Amino acid sequence: MSKQAGLTYRDAGVDIDAGDALVDDIKKIVKSTQRPEVLAGVGGFGALVGLPKKYKEPILVSGTDGVGTKLMLGIETERIEGLGQDLVGMCANDVLVSGAEPLFFLDYYATGKLETAVAAQVVRGIARGCKLSGCALVGGETAEMPGMYPPGDFDLAGFCVGVVEKKKIINGKRIKKGDVLIALPSSGPHSNGYSLVRRILELRKNHNPLAQPIGKGTLLDALMAPTTLYAKPVLGLLASGVDVRGMSHITGGGLPGNIPRCFPDGVGAVIDTQSWKVPEVFNWLQQAGGIETDEMRRVFNCGVGFVIIVPRLQADRALEVLRKAKAKPWILGEMVASDTPEDVRFA
Repeated sequence: MSKQAGLTYRDAGVDIDAGDALVDDIKKIVKSTQRPEVLAGVGGFGALVGLPKKYKEPILVSGTDGVGTKLMLGIETERIEGLGQDLVGMCANDVLVSGAEPLFFLDYYATGKLETAVAAQVVRGIARGCKLSGCALVGGETAEMPGMYPPGDFDLAGFCVGVVEKKKIINGKRIKKGDVLIALPSSGPHSNGYSLVRRILELRKNHNPLAQPIGKGTLLDALMAPTTLYAKPVLGLLASGVDVRGMSHITGGGLPGNIPRCFPDGVGAVIDTQSWKVPEVFNWLQQAGGIETDEMRRVFNCGVGFVIIVPRLQADRALEVLRKAKAKPWILGEMVASDTPEDVRFA
């Protein structure tokens, strides 16, 4: 009686060899992001990372996120690599808000069938985001799950840990009336509002909208621009001695939903809408979708990616430090007395 060959994991749709090949492909990419504190990274069951010796009372700050439905637009248009930087940005920029230095990052990549070339593109983007943020890519997980995702689809999630000196944690408690808000520009919508973006594109599909000129490129270029990483200029500002009293990463919820997250009781903010020119991509989205201005401000960052609050007397110094770091800052508004929680007014 002849023996029949038994089923293999590959027969079920999971290619262990492809996963091993991906790990081999990305080892050099991952190595380029390493910091001295990394003791063991990719390949083990867990990454080992020490704390930088300069901290006397180190506090760990963690953040996790994905890139939302921008992922779908990236897959549809084969703009994959920038999604990795988006993933880092959504996590590392959040950690930064507390004054923390991004220390290490891990990713989770899930797909129905592993395409190593696509996954490697994503990891290259993650590595670039880590280098721009100064954190180490220490590992992650690649999950091949047949039947879970349609062919060509994948999902991403990320996790970042930062570290801050306990006495230097920034929590907004010292923000006062008269303090100044300094804005740093976004590169575009970053990773927020893409369900609305995709709805607008669907309504305009007969006009081939993604090929329309926007700025120095196309609408697609503007929509898929990777998230700006703010860690290096902001950490430079913190090291300069400027009294940074509060910070906000402008993500879902826009300016009115994110700036107040660092406000103490008794204050609100007045935003000078004439202080910056809203990037063309947002104007296109508003006109194409017939979106009210208040809704635009609640959904998109509208060109403001990060906000820093400092005393008025130190605003010029803060602008000088940030300009030297090529962060392109400007005065966005000021803090005012307010009895209304989460008060943000536009003037």
